[in-house]
Amino acid sequence: MKRSRHWVRIGLALVGAVLLGDAVALMGMGLFSLGITLPGGIGIAFLLLALCWDGVARWRKADRRRELLWRAGWVAFGVWLVTVGVFFYGIRSGMGVSVPAGTSVKAIVVLGSGTPNCEASPTLIARLDQGLVQARRWPEAKVVVSGGQDFGLRCVEADIMADYLIARGIAADKVIREGRSTSTEENLVFSRRLLEGQGVDAAGAIVVVTSDFHVRRAVGIARKAGFGEAFGMGAETPLYLRFNAWLREYFAAISSWALREY
Repeated sequence: MKRSRHWVRIGLALVGAVLLGDAVALMGMGLFSLGITLPGGIGIAFLLLALCWDGVARWRKADRRRELLWRAGWVAFGVWLVTVGVFFYGIRSGMGVSVPAGTSVKAIVVLGSGTPNCEASPTLIARLDQGLVQARRWPEAKVVVSGGQDFGLRCVEADIMADYLIARGIAADKVIREGRSTSTEENLVFSRRLLEGQGVDAAGAIVVVTSDFHVRRAVGIARKAGFGEAFGMGAETPLYLRFNAWLREYFAAISSWALREY
């Protein structure tokens, strides 16, 4: 029994150190989200539990109700991990579909993802590069870059996105800057309004470019926002950030569902 407890403590300490180290590294890069801070918090809890294992064991075994609460907490945590795993599997199976041949795409909407230090992040660069691919495939389509001003920054994400595309050959008069949005819903509602102001019919086909984990929700929100036919194209999320971003999307999907955004 003592030997098994010893290995449990080592396992908790190792997992906790990895989770906390990952969170600290990403926050040191200027990245903050629930998908980063939550694993960091779990890592701290695991490290504390490994350190205070004997004291916690005495506390919970002193009262049967505490023991039941302890077991219920671990069961709930396990069930939550299963739901996260199912969600991650769903992300992998819904990262975008090809636009059918012969479809006339009138607009490409590239969604922002944050600009720490007023620079395009690797995630945003991946989206913009995917936007370049789509813009070259549909040379007559308008390209909307959608992203507002991050808290505490003076730059507007849409301007950084537009400059990136224009520097790589997209004509400036094709690029529409949507720089007011603060959420995916606003990204798409405001983009639709700007496109309609340019004479683009929202009932026509558009391509929404975002990260792989975000495709399914973004397309659903686009349809709710008034676009008649929306196709999602996912850009690969950098590996070092992938599972943190997917975890953030887990909570964002729940929030969007509760708010009836799609």
